[in-house]
Amino acid sequence: QVQLVESGGGLVQAGGSLRLACAASGRTFGNYAMGWFRQAPGKERESVGRISWSGSVTYYSDTVKGRFTISRDNAKKTVYLQMNSLKPEDTAVYSCASARSWTEAARGNYDTWGQGTQVTVSS
Repeated sequence: QVQLVESGGGLVQAGGSLRLACAASGRTFGNYAMGWFRQAPGKERESVGRISWSGSVTYYSDTVKGRFTISRDNAKKTVYLQMNSLKPEDTAVYSCASARSWTEAARGNYDTWGQGTQVTVSS
C-alpha cells in the first residue's frame, strides 16, 4: 500500500499563493488517481479536486476552479496543489488521498489518506 505525507502549508495573506506537495511511498503510485481535500473549522470535509494517474484529466470544485491547479510527477511520486489568489475562506487542513482508479476517485472511494497540512489565509 501507499503512504502519503503532505507538506507546504503555512500562513499567507489573502491574494497570496502556496504550493502543497503530497509525497508517496510504496508501490504503483503511478497507477493511482489522487485527490485533494480540505476541512475548515466547523465545516465538513470537502473535495478540492482530483487528478488521473497520468495527469491528463483533472477535476476541480467550483469553489476553487480557476485558482487552484493539481499536477503530479510520478517519477518523484509526488502530487501538487498550487493555490493562487488565496482567500480567508480557503483556510483549512488540506489532505491528499489515493484511489485505485479515476472511477473510484470520482465516486469518492479513496483508500489511503495523508495526515494533512494546515493552510491559514489572513485577511
